[in-house]
Amino acid sequence: MSDLYRSAMSARLAKLPATLPGQYEGEDDDEEESGDSLGSLPGRGLGPPAMPRSHASTKTKPAPNPAFAPINASTFFAEAVMVEVPSRGLDCRVYYTPPKFANGTVMVCHHGAGYSGLSFACIAKEIADMTQGQCGVMSLDARRHGDSDDGDLSIDVLVQDFTEVVKSVFADTAKAPTLLLVGHSMGGSVIVRSCPMLLEANYRVAGVVVLDVVEGSALDALPHMHSLLNARPDGFDSPEEAIEWHLNTKALRNANSARVSIPTIIKPSESQSPLVSKYIWRTPLRSTAPYWRSWFEGLSSRFLTCRTARLLVLAGTDRLDKELMIGQMQGKFQLAVVPGVGHMLHEDDPTGVAEILVEFWRRNERVVVGVKKVGES
Repeated sequence: MSDLYRSAMSARLAKLPATLPGQYEGEDDDEEESGDSLGSLPGRGLGPPAMPRSHASTKTKPAPNPAFAPINASTFFAEAVMVEVPSRGLDCRVYYTPPKFANGTVMVCHHGAGYSGLSFACIAKEIADMTQGQCGVMSLDARRHGDSDDGDLSIDVLVQDFTEVVKSVFADTAKAPTLLLVGHSMGGSVIVRSCPMLLEANYRVAGVVVLDVVEGSALDALPHMHSLLNARPDGFDSPEEAIEWHLNTKALRNANSARVSIPTIIKPSESQSPLVSKYIWRTPLRSTAPYWRSWFEGLSSRFLTCRTARLLVLAGTDRLDKELMIGQMQGKFQLAVVPGVGHMLHEDDPTGVAEILVEFWRRNERVVVGVKKVGES
């Protein structure tokens, strides 16, 4: 049983708030950043088991708790823009803090299913501070997440979206910064598949970093996902309530990160019915079920054959599958384990995970030509 699945099951006894949505004030060109939902599949933080909940309009509901008020993303990223990708029929929300130097590196991040680009908000600020601006961070909202357009979530579509967004932002490969690709859960599959495509297009890729997903454990957990999703509330009465629910159930363990990322995984329901919460999930994960298996199948082999440095960062002691075990014994990738965190390890401990990423970047970004990078075979 995977560490992620065990964590999700343990949340069954957590106290369940009445509802869950969220939103926070956006950049000057936006009214608000819209919400992303749940955790990457499979993942922890999926919430307690199905429980009868009353939405009767006669029940007095508590006022939003100001301790869980949303935080503006401008504190964490230098800019937030919509990137138009005509070839994909996509308008994609991108959060970006560029490197301060022409020869800098940019960590390009892809979130897990149901989350948004702002799941990397806190760690982006940590990375920029630790590297004194030498390393920038770009994080995007995948389609049907955050502020990006809706659409198909098959793995091939997500990979094409990701690579085309990178090409749109860094159109001239000769002037483009060195890229370090970072993906959490589902996003790990996306960046691993995108790496060879970007290398073929002559981008410099210093490495790939996969956060808390192992193919074997992910596939083993899929049969249990529907019952776990039944545990989630259908919505919330305020962004504050959504944030509080995620913290109370330990879906997230960092209040600062929750206050910036959770409002983007929910959206106003626009329903007048007293039986419907004011905020609902931006990305109902049950609707993505047809894509789950394709997201993770082949992840281990693709990770091990990326022609760049490789880093796998896990929460707790999640086991490696057979292919990764053999790869680790052969020195094909670097492995780091972060204690005391949940599936959203980069949100729970942004400082600790940033230190791991920055060390990995420093060891591989300026490797002399002809010398193998960490994790290369």
